[in-house]
Amino acid sequence: MIDLSKVALVLDIDGVIRDVAGSYRRALADTVEHFTHQAYRPTPQQIDDLKAEGVWNNDWEAAQELTRRYFATEGKGGEVVSYEAIVQFFQSRYRGDDPVHWNGYISQEPLIATPEYFQTLTTAKVAWGFFSGATQGSASYVLRRLEIQNPVLVAMEDAPGKPDPTGLFMAIARLESRFDKLDLVIYAGDTVADMITIQKAREIATNGQNFMAVGVIPPHVQDRQRQAYTDLLKAHGADLVLENILALTPEAIAQLLAETIRPII
Repeated sequence: MIDLSKVALVLDIDGVIRDVAGSYRRALADTVEHFTHQAYRPTPQQIDDLKAEGVWNNDWEAAQELTRRYFATEGKGGEVVSYEAIVQFFQSRYRGDDPVHWNGYISQEPLIATPEYFQTLTTAKVAWGFFSGATQGSASYVLRRLEIQNPVLVAMEDAPGKPDPTGLFMAIARLESRFDKLDLVIYAGDTVADMITIQKAREIATNGQNFMAVGVIPPHVQDRQRQAYTDLLKAHGADLVLENILALTPEAIAQLLAETIRPII
């Protein structure tokens, strides 16, 4: 079997290790509906279409943009909702009304990954960590549920939003502080912005590292839309698209390397 000790797997969180269709995305739709005075609630497809533009990874910014576009379409371009108001309302739905014991939509999120999955990566000597557009609080919440202690985590507050690769390089540096130099970095994400992040990382990397983009189809995508979503991720740089992150096992990583870029490690 190929030695995986020089491989790092960096994961997005939302749509990859947890299902946010009924939490983040629901809060996004609630927010747009609220600030358009119940006149417009974006559908899951409309949210996907916005995110397919590759620059709306931040759901607060996405909610503000969908609200702005609605007003522009209705000839009310002068009506502006502040970013602060968007964030406050969004968080009231997502986190809930208890600032200590969050009781909002986040408390109902189904997990996709499992503690056992990360243990298999560790056993295979794959370095792993997280680069996510989620807040530190939200990301830490789900990682605690997965029984992950002291993770390498770069979240919203730590770096510019994707597709800027700064946060990815930060995660790599933190992993290399715990392990030896990593020759190959696999980044797994579920959006166009995630795939573009890898393209930008390749453009500016100067230390000889290689990058691979793995797209993961998020749970909210319906069966009839999965091929189109796969094609979308591949069109923006995905080297591989999977139905579920659990399919990216150490054995699958080794097989992928054997078939594609084995000479680099």
